[in-house]
Amino acid sequence: MHQTSTDVLIVGAGPVGMALAITLAEQGIRPMLVDRALTHQTTSRAAVIHAHTLDILDRIGIAGPMKSEGLQIQKFAFRDRDRMIGTFRFDRLPSRHNYLLMLPQDRTEAIMLARLAELGVDVVRGATFSSLREEIDHVVVDLLTPDGITKVSATYVVGADGIHSEVRKACGIAFDGDQYEGSFILADVNVEGAQNRDEVSLFFSPAGLVVVAPLPGGSLRIVATVEDAPEKPDASLIQSLLQARGPTAPKLGKVLDVHWSSRFRLHHRLARSYSKGRVFIAGDAAHAHSPAGGQGMNTGIVDAYTLGRLLGRVIVGQADRASLDSYEVLRRPAAAEVLRLAGRMTSAATMRSPLKRAVRNLILSAMAGLPAVRERVELSLSGIARESATVAE
Repeated sequence: MHQTSTDVLIVGAGPVGMALAITLAEQGIRPMLVDRALTHQTTSRAAVIHAHTLDILDRIGIAGPMKSEGLQIQKFAFRDRDRMIGTFRFDRLPSRHNYLLMLPQDRTEAIMLARLAELGVDVVRGATFSSLREEIDHVVVDLLTPDGITKVSATYVVGADGIHSEVRKACGIAFDGDQYEGSFILADVNVEGAQNRDEVSLFFSPAGLVVVAPLPGGSLRIVATVEDAPEKPDASLIQSLLQARGPTAPKLGKVLDVHWSSRFRLHHRLARSYSKGRVFIAGDAAHAHSPAGGQGMNTGIVDAYTLGRLLGRVIVGQADRASLDSYEVLRRPAAAEVLRLAGRMTSAATMRSPLKRAVRNLILSAMAGLPAVRERVELSLSGIARESATVAE
């Protein structure tokens, strides 16, 4: 058995866990960051980084490399196949990051890993959370590793270990909500003639939804509702979805190859509490929702920054422990708002009734045509509308 100690133990080395570790390290605190995976994951998953998230990432020194690799997109368009319903633009946002940044998650994580290395923080891999026990002034965590059990004594513990968070379960925190019916596919593909797309396009159709978003290098991110999706969607399935739901004049070209694909079930859940004693949760461990609007990773990164700043102030003696209560006060209502936004977008996108679809199209068209409403939607999608839910500098 091995024993070690740390100010902050972070369970989960995805974007949320790494953003938290970077935020702490920027304040001179060296956390212990662990992950059950033996190697860095190379799948794409989240690909949208919004303006407010970029503002936050700028503060911890990693927005620059992301912007140099990513693709800046100004428009988010709703279409009913060939018919334009409405467009929301991000070039009028009150931020110097007035755009969507398209960057596959594996590159986001690689940039974060490089920043952690600069700050002297390593990821301990192959370490699986097993249990925790809270003492008066610390938490004892058992980690299962290839070399046996490691006991970690941590002043604070953060579960950034995803929707099935073992840290959250160990704390007995309820994860209220449910799972949506059906399934979605997600894939990064090369499509003939698609290299110059300049918008994220959400296509409605009687057959269902398909989202087409450009990625760096000319590939496309495809998201689509599928009744019973295969585990690994192939080129023929993606081609059929684009033909049945995408534009007809001109049609998107042939799917040449699939870089990565997956299916997923949608959850709509919110943790009843964001902490128990000295243990906190963040990101998907605290909230889970539809990918509509690309809000998931963005919300989690802002969680991480807010919690990291609060923990840092307490650890270095600039604030008392009671100030940590503001983490839930700030971030849980923000997550509830994101759940409402993503839920409304998902419901609108998956309507099948012709009458409801017609009404939806009229409402969206009216929203996009009214400057005040359009601005509210753009601020909400970008995260800027929730700036006040971030810890003050």
